Amino acid sequence: MVMELGEIGSFIKVWLFVFLSLCYCYVLPKFVPKGVPRLLCILPIVCLFLDLPLHLASIHLGGTTAFFIAWLANFKLLLFAFGKGPLSSDPSISLPRFIAVACLPIKIQRNPVPKSHDQNGHSKEKPFPEKPQKGQKSPINYATKGLFLGLLVRVYNYSEHIHPKLLWVMYCFHIYFALEIILVVVATVVRVVMGLELEPQFNEPYLASSLQDFWGRRWNIMVTSILRPSVYEPVLTVATRVVGRKWAPLPAVMGTFVVSAIMHELIFYYLGRMSPTWEVTWFFLLHGVCLVVEIAVKKAVASRRFQLPRLISGPLTVAFVMATVFWLFLPALLRCKADVRAFEEYAAVGTFVKNVGRAFISNVMKSTT
Repeated sequence: MVMELGEIGSFIKVWLFVFLSLCYCYVLPKFVPKGVPRLLCILPIVCLFLDLPLHLASIHLGGTTAFFIAWLANFKLLLFAFGKGPLSSDPSISLPRFIAVACLPIKIQRNPVPKSHDQNGHSKEKPFPEKPQKGQKSPINYATKGLFLGLLVRVYNYSEHIHPKLLWVMYCFHIYFALEIILVVVATVVRVVMGLELEPQFNEPYLASSLQDFWGRRWNIMVTSILRPSVYEPVLTVATRVVGRKWAPLPAVMGTFVVSAIMHELIFYYLGRMSPTWEVTWFFLLHGVCLVVEIAVKKAVASRRFQLPRLISGPLTVAFVMATVFWLFLPALLRCKADVRAFEEYAAVGTFVKNVGRAFISNVMKSTT
């Protein structure tokens, strides 16, 4: 319990540094013009954000913090240095909104909030739409995934009786469910506190009809939306001058996957503090090459209007992703004992909740006697 309290204390200190650092970045535009001067002022914060996750050891607190600040926040700040990205889209952005957008995996929807009319005919904004907008999901969807995640955690108690390959399949679903639930919880808190309408982070990746569909429109959309302006578009601009507009997306896609591979290796280092084996890098390079081939084939046969039926392309896509995850991604994750440590953290949280519940019941009974 002392270790958990120490980790929570470190977590609070880390995020206090994040808050103060982003306050500093918020006032920079008033004194420093965009471009190299602002970049030089932001680089120390980028270095600090790369160091802060090293002060956390847990899978959930440490891994989540590393993803939020070492990757997302740093990329947003680098774009902000040149007057681009979500932090520069609204010059009148408030400090709370700036901090939320900078360090959390959220993206504000461009569509206006639906309006209704009161009895006097005056329009008023609805804080929450009655029906989910396009791309959004109902609470039942998330509740179902939360239930499945809870069931998976319970089934792990019988892991010695489960075939290792089936256990790996369960790990894949666990990663997906856990990521989506963590991100939607963060987005929901921001939505309620700040009244922002946010875009979803995942779009049912198991329904992908191609690698382009999986990586571009369904899996971890927040990362895609950050990599596009920070890596894809700059490489696309340069490649257009070299190979022409038609084929320029190919090196741009490959460059994006190279950067994604590097950032994933960094996240895995934060999780395990082990020297990289580069399996994760090969995973993303392989997917980058395959996606480049897929796009090239689509461009080559575009005039013939040839397209695989979704009933064929969908299962092939999911099977390829799962096979490469088993081959290259999961071994690197399990090597840092992420599964064992995650289960220990679940058990610690469960014990804490039970102790709090017992203390609460005991105090209630004492007060009634």
